[in-house]
Amino acid sequence: MTEGRPPEAASASLWERDAEIATVAQALDVLCADESSAGGLLVFRGEAGLGKTALLAETRRIAERRGCRVWSARAAETLRSVPFTVVRQLLQPALLSLMPEEAREYLGDWYEIAGPALGLLEPREANPDPRYVCDGLVAAVRRLARREWPLVLIVDDAHWADQETLRWLAAFTEQLQEVSVLVVVARRPGEVTGESARHLDTVAEAAARPVSTLSALTPDATAGLTRATVGRHADDAFCREVWAVTAGNLYYTVELLAKVRDSELPPVEAHAAELRALNRAARGGGLVDRLKGLGLEATRFAWAAAILGTHITVAKVARLATMDDDIAAHCAELLSNARILTRPQHPAGDRRMAIELEFVHPLISTAVYDSIPPAVCTAMHGVAAQIIAELGGGAAEAAPHLLKIHPDDDEELVRQLREAAREHLAVGSPDAARRCLERALEEPPRPEVHAQVRYELGRATLLTAPAVTIDHLQTALAMPGLDDEDRVDAVVRLSQALLHNDQVEEAVRTVEAEAARHEAGPVRRRLQAYRFMWESIHGETVSPDRSRNLADLARTCAGRDNSERALLILRGFDAMTHGESAEEVVELCDRALVNGRLAPGLGWTDLEWGMELLFMLGSAYAYADRLDRAENLFAEARRVYAGAGWHGGHLSLANAYLGLAYRRQGRLKDAEDTLREGLALAERVGRGLPLYWSSTCGLVDTLLARGQVEEAWSIAERYGFAPPYPSTIVLPDIRSVRGRLLLAVGRVEEGVHELEAAEKTAASRGGYNPVLAPWALDLARAVAGEDPARARRLAGEARRQAERFGTDTAIGEALRCAAALETGQRRVRLAAQAVTYLEASPCQYEHAAARVEYGIAAGSVTELERGLDLARASGADGLAARAREELAALAAREPS
Repeated sequence: MTEGRPPEAASASLWERDAEIATVAQALDVLCADESSAGGLLVFRGEAGLGKTALLAETRRIAERRGCRVWSARAAETLRSVPFTVVRQLLQPALLSLMPEEAREYLGDWYEIAGPALGLLEPREANPDPRYVCDGLVAAVRRLARREWPLVLIVDDAHWADQETLRWLAAFTEQLQEVSVLVVVARRPGEVTGESARHLDTVAEAAARPVSTLSALTPDATAGLTRATVGRHADDAFCREVWAVTAGNLYYTVELLAKVRDSELPPVEAHAAELRALNRAARGGGLVDRLKGLGLEATRFAWAAAILGTHITVAKVARLATMDDDIAAHCAELLSNARILTRPQHPAGDRRMAIELEFVHPLISTAVYDSIPPAVCTAMHGVAAQIIAELGGGAAEAAPHLLKIHPDDDEELVRQLREAAREHLAVGSPDAARRCLERALEEPPRPEVHAQVRYELGRATLLTAPAVTIDHLQTALAMPGLDDEDRVDAVVRLSQALLHNDQVEEAVRTVEAEAARHEAGPVRRRLQAYRFMWESIHGETVSPDRSRNLADLARTCAGRDNSERALLILRGFDAMTHGESAEEVVELCDRALVNGRLAPGLGWTDLEWGMELLFMLGSAYAYADRLDRAENLFAEARRVYAGAGWHGGHLSLANAYLGLAYRRQGRLKDAEDTLREGLALAERVGRGLPLYWSSTCGLVDTLLARGQVEEAWSIAERYGFAPPYPSTIVLPDIRSVRGRLLLAVGRVEEGVHELEAAEKTAASRGGYNPVLAPWALDLARAVAGEDPARARRLAGEARRQAERFGTDTAIGEALRCAAALETGQRRVRLAAQAVTYLEASPCQYEHAAARVEYGIAAGSVTELERGLDLARASGADGLAARAREELAALAAREPS
C-alpha cells in the first residue's frame, strides 16, 4: 500500500491512518485468539473533523469480517442530560433480542436494579444508589459479553456521553482483564469537565496502549486525497492551497473537495484563490448562509432536526416545523443534496416519513443549532416536549427540551420537571434529577409548592452533595408547604446530611428540636431514636447522662411499633458498649424483634430507618455472647444486599460485620476472607469513610489473632490504620486494636500510649465492655514488668467490669489476664477458671488461648494438646505454633 493512502475500498477520511488501523487489527487478533483472552481497550482522541467516526466505521468493518459481533453507540450533544442514553443505545442489539424471561436469566440478581436503567422494566425502588446501578450495568454487560464472544463495543463522541454512561464505562474498562471484549472509544480533547472528565480520564488510564491522538493531514496526504477526488491533473499549488485553507482537517478537506467537484472548478493554481470562499461555505456562518439559500422551509426543517438531535424522522420534523408531509420530504431531499443531512432512502408509501436522518457531521448540527434565533429555539423546544408527550414518552424523555425553555412562571412546566426528576431518581440518576429541580426553581414554582421542590432537591442531592442538601432542606423547612410526613422526613434527611458533613452536634439539635414540636407518639419517638442513634454512632457525644435518658425512654417501650423497636435496639447497643448486664442487653434486643425476626419496615433495605440501626442490633448480640443471632443477622444483610445489587458501602459493611461475628466465634480464616472482601468493596467507595475503618480494624484484629503480625502491620500501613481516627464508633474498638498491634510489633511505648488514650475515653463514658474494648487487659500485660501494682489494678477493674457485664467470654478473658500476672499455683488456679468460663463461651479462639496458657502454667501435655487442636480448628497459626513449642519443651524435659 502506498504510504499515506488508505485501502482502496476505504473512506477518504482514512488517509494517514495506517498506524491506527494496525492497532485495531492487533487488538482484534488478541480478542479472537481465545475465548478466555483478556479484554482490550483502544482510545482515539482528536479534534472535530479529524476522522474519528470514519476510523470507528473501519473498525466495525474489520471486526465484522473477522466474525465479531459489534455493538456501537454515538453520543449526541443535545442528549448529554439524558441518563443512560448511550449505554442503552450501545446494548440495544442484545436487549432487543432477549425475551423478558431471558433478560431476567442473564442479568440474574442484577435484573431489578439494572433493568430500569436499561429500560427493561419499570423501576420498583424509589431512589437506588447510582453506584449500585453502575455495578449492575457492569455485571450485565460482562454476562452479555460472555454470551456474545467475540464482542466489540464502540462508543463515538464519548465527550458528549451522559454522565451515567461514562460512570459505567469507567467502571467496566477497569475490569477488562476479567472479560473478553474489545472496547473502542473516540472522543475530542477537552469538551468536558467535572465528574464526566474524571470518568473519561479513568477510561484513558485503563487502556493498555497509549491513547492515540489523531493528527491533521500532512500536505502530501492532502495532495494525494485531492488528486484522488478531483483528478490526477490537480497541480501542486492547488493542492497546497487545499491544505492551507483546511489546515489539514479531514472533514473540511473532504467537504471542500466535494464542492470543487460539484462546481467543476479546475484544480489548477489559477483557481486556487477561489478555494477560500468554497471552504467558508462548509463551516460556521458560511454554512448558515448556504442553508438560508435553500429557502425558509428547508431552513426551518434543519432547525427542527437540530432541536430533535437524535431519532430524527421526517414525520417528527414535519410536526415540529408545522409543515405538511410532502413539503417535509422535499426539504429532506434538499438538505441531503446539500450535504447537510444524510440522504434518506425512498421506500414506498408513508414509510418515507419514518426513515431516520442524521446530520452529516456534528459540526454541521452544532452550526445549525447555534443559528436558531433564541426565541424560536425556546419555542421549538417547548413544542418538541409536547410531541414527546403526545407520542407516549415520559417526562424524563422530554427533560432535555424542558430544560431549554426560558423561565416564565409556568406552573405546568414545574410539574413536568418535578415528574422528570422523579423518573430520573427511580432509575438511579440523582444528578439528572437535580438539574430538573434546579431548573424548576428558576421558573419559579408557586409559593404553595416551592417548599416541596426544595425538599425534593434536597433528597436528590443527599448521596452526592451533603452541603447542598443542607441548604435546600433548611430552606424547605423554613417555608410553609410541607405536610407533616414530608416535614419529618426532611428533618431526618437533613440530620443525615449534617452527619455526613461532619456537623454532628447540629444533626442532633435538628432532630431534637423537631421532636419537641410533636406530642408523644410514633413520630416523636422516631425523631428521638435518630437523635440517640447519631449520638451512638459518633462516640464523642456519648455521656452517662445521655445513657440514662435513653434508658428512661426505653422503659416506656414494649416493641409495639418500629419507633419503639428502634429505641429498644439503641438502648441494648448502648448498654452493651457500657458493659451493663449482658442478660438485659439480649432481653432488650429480643423485644425489638417480631417472632425472632426483623419487623416489617425494619429490614436491611428499608429506607425509613437505614442500616445503622440493624448493625447496632447485631453488634449488641455479638458482644453479649449471642453470636448465633449476630451471624444470622449479618449473613442475612450480605445476602439481601448482594441480591438487591447493593455492592457498595452496604455490602462492604455487611462483610465487615459478618467478619466480626466470625472473628468472635473463632472462625479466623472465614473472618479474614470476609473482611478482605469487605475492604476491597470499601476501597471502591472511598478511603476515610467509617465503613473503610470497620473493615481495616476488623482485619488487623483477626490477623493478630491468627498470629500473622507482619501481615497485620502491612495492612495497617497500606490502608492508613493510624491516627487521626474517625469520629464515628468503630467495632472492634479502634484504639484497643491499634494498641495491641503496636505491642505486637515491639513498639511498646506507643502501644501503651494508645491503650491509655482508650482508658481516658472509657472513663469519660462511665463504663466499658472489656470484650468490645479490651484495652485494660492488654495494658495490664504491657506495664506488668515495670509497674506490677498498676497492672493488678487494671486487671482487677477489668474483672469487675467483666462480672458486671456477666458473659462467659468477658469473665474468662479477665481471668486469663489475671493469671498472666501471677505465678505458681495462683496462676494455675486462675488459668483453670479461665478455661472453665471460656469453654462455655461461643468464642473458640479465646478458649484455645486459655487452654494453651493453662497447659503452660500447669505443665500439662493433655491441656496443651487440646489447646493445639482448638487453635488449629480456629486458624490461629501463631497460637498453634506456640503450643507445639511448649509440647516439644515438655517432651525434652521428661526423663528418657
